[in-house]
Amino acid sequence: MVLTINSMRKYKTVFWITTGIVSAMMFFSAFNYLTNDAMKSAFVHLGFPSYFRIELAIAKFLGATALLLPISARLKEIPYIGFVITFISAFIAHLSSGDPASVAIMPLIFLVILVISYVYFHKIQSLKVS
Repeated sequence: MVLTINSMRKYKTVFWITTGIVSAMMFFSAFNYLTNDAMKSAFVHLGFPSYFRIELAIAKFLGATALLLPISARLKEIPYIGFVITFISAFIAHLSSGDPASVAIMPLIFLVILVISYVYFHKIQSLKVS
């Protein structure tokens, strides 16, 4: 029982730190997509249409919100999948447009943080069931 309580505390701490980092970055980027002229130029540089920037901002806001809310585990899978696709796509887009490796690698760093959040989310879920 003590092991389970300590494990749960550790798992929740890791989950909330990693989820908070990813969600904060998603909220920040979504806000910038809608308000920052440099971000508009970045989307042009990457070869994306302007409407995609707006769609992505909305999706990031909704996904980050869903990661933070106490919703069902099945529904929480959706933003995780969406962010995996987003981070991999961003990595490919930056590489394809000739951006430096330091820019292209950032989405992969956030992907690793997202995966840690996902793993610990499921560890918490498995302890709740036990």
